[in-house]
Amino acid sequence: MLLIIFSVILFVVFMLTKDFILMKFGASEATLPYASDYITIYLAGTVFVQLALGLNMFITNQGFSKTSMVTVCIGAVLNIILDPIFIYVFGMGVKGAALATVISQAVSCLWVVIFLTGGRTILKIRLKNLIPDKDIIISILSLGISPFIMQATECLIQLTFNNGMLKYGNDLYVALMSILFSLMQLIWMPMQGFAQGAQPVIGYNFGAGRSDRVKQTFKLLFAVSLGFSAVAIAFVEIFPEVFIGLFTNDAELVSIGVGTTRLFLAGMAIMGAQSACQQTFLALGEAKISMFLACLRKVILLFPLALILPRAANMGVWGLLMAEPISDVTAACCTTFMFAVRSKKLFQ
Repeated sequence: MLLIIFSVILFVVFMLTKDFILMKFGASEATLPYASDYITIYLAGTVFVQLALGLNMFITNQGFSKTSMVTVCIGAVLNIILDPIFIYVFGMGVKGAALATVISQAVSCLWVVIFLTGGRTILKIRLKNLIPDKDIIISILSLGISPFIMQATECLIQLTFNNGMLKYGNDLYVALMSILFSLMQLIWMPMQGFAQGAQPVIGYNFGAGRSDRVKQTFKLLFAVSLGFSAVAIAFVEIFPEVFIGLFTNDAELVSIGVGTTRLFLAGMAIMGAQSACQQTFLALGEAKISMFLACLRKVILLFPLALILPRAANMGVWGLLMAEPISDVTAACCTTFMFAVRSKKLFQ
């Protein structure tokens, strides 16, 4: 119910201020029509996106990891199939890409709802249980505020960087930032998947007093996350042209993107540690610490640096790019240190 209410509010607010927000996020007069076409259709189907992703967690937490994976695969595969059909066959362009995404998520949503109302699930969707309960809502919000801040600050950072690229660069640099943020998400998403898979195990065993299992699970999560981020960034640093080429074949964009990609994503090599520690804090019920760490990287560090460094010594675009690795490394080190100190008390 909360997901549906949030989706409706989001759609109404954005439609009332659509052009203003898009311009603030870096859309120029040339790109604004395309951005407007895409976001209008996408937001109309936001309710399917929210339900598919939100309710899928209830499948994962019951131990049906394969079913949960199928939910994600349905949306991804169907989107890949429908994109060229709507864009090229029907000639719908950007609108076709948005429509393909909405339809894909609607099918994923239907799959999730069918499962959670079927016979295999332990937790069932029932109309009588959809009545809002104040205590439950407060509990959900207290734990959800940390990931919400992470996502909200991500939007703030994109707004800051896009406007900075327009100010110190041009539309080409704005397009490059879209590629860099997409590459960052490609690396973040597997780490989030590792953490979300480990959270139920950590939370359950912590509640049962099995700190030995909590430690084992965390060590595995930490090793896998850090190993993945280090290896992924190593490939990006060695073959930046290949990764940029996944998004564009514009020779000029690829040319300016090689050095910028290496610099912008360098700090993510150790972000596996940040992800593992922060998400484990959340699984252990340390919502306040997790929220602080979510703010540390983006709000306390990256946002001010993105405003200060471009003006320092006329660094411009390069100052903007340097802000990301500096904040990544600093936040990862602070988070790991805080976890090492706090975990000793928690596991006692």
